Amino acid sequence: MAPIEKAKKVAKSAKKGKKHPVNSYLKGGILRYSKAQMYKRRALYRLKDKKSPVVEKAKVPIKKSKASYPTKTFVKKRPSKANFSEHKRNTRRNLTPGTVLILLAGRHQGKRVVLLKVLASGLLLVTGPFALNSCPLRRVSQRYVIGTSSKVDLGAFKVPEHLNDAYFRRLKAKKDKKTGEADIFAAKKERFVPNEQRKKDQKEVDAALLKVIKAHPEGKFFAKYLQNMFALHSSQYPHRMRF
Repeated sequence: MAPIEKAKKVAKSAKKGKKHPVNSYLKGGILRYSKAQMYKRRALYRLKDKKSPVVEKAKVPIKKSKASYPTKTFVKKRPSKANFSEHKRNTRRNLTPGTVLILLAGRHQGKRVVLLKVLASGLLLVTGPFALNSCPLRRVSQRYVIGTSSKVDLGAFKVPEHLNDAYFRRLKAKKDKKTGEADIFAAKKERFVPNEQRKKDQKEVDAALLKVIKAHPEGKFFAKYLQNMFALHSSQYPHRMRF
C-alpha cells in the first residue's frame, strides 16, 4: 500500500473516532514497548522543564446549613426545690421506731437490729444494741432491710437530736498539693476509730434499749432473738416466710 493511501486511511479512522493504541500487548500479557521506550516514542522529554500556568479559581462562599437546631427558643431555669437533698422521702409503713429489722448487706449482714428513727435523708438509724450483737449506731438504707413483726415499745425514750445525718459524716484529711512521689507511697489508709463522743452516745442508747428489752413480756428470749444471726436453711424460701 502506498504511503499516501495509508495516511488517508488513518485520517478517515481518526475522523470516525477510532483510537489506535500506542502500545499493545503481546502473547502472555507482555507489553510490546517498555516504559523507557514509550517515554521516547511520546517525546515526553520535551515537557520535562515546561511549566503550565496555574489558573486561580474564584472562591465562591458556600452557605452550609446548621448541624443542629435548638429544641426550645427559651429554656427555663430549674427551681432550687428540685435539688435531691430537698426531695420528699417516703418509707415503708412497717418501718416504725422500735421495729426489729434484718440487715441484708454490709459488714453486719444477717444481724437483727432495732430501728430508732428515720433521718431527714431517708436513711434509717439503727442499733444492735451493741452490747448484744456488736452492731453500733449506724445509718442503713431501707432497701437493704427486712421489717419484721417483732417490735420493742420504746415508750418515753427519745433519740438525742444530735444523732442526725451530720453526726455520721466522716471528716476527710486535707491533702497537700505539693507532695512528692515518696509521700504518695508513704501515705496509708486511715482506719476509722470512733471518738469519745460516739462511745458515750452508744452506751447511753444501749442502756435505754436494754431496759426496754428487759421490760418486754418475753425479755429473756427477746435478747437471745437479737443475738442470733438470720440465715436461710434448705427448703426455706423467703417469699413464703412471714417475718
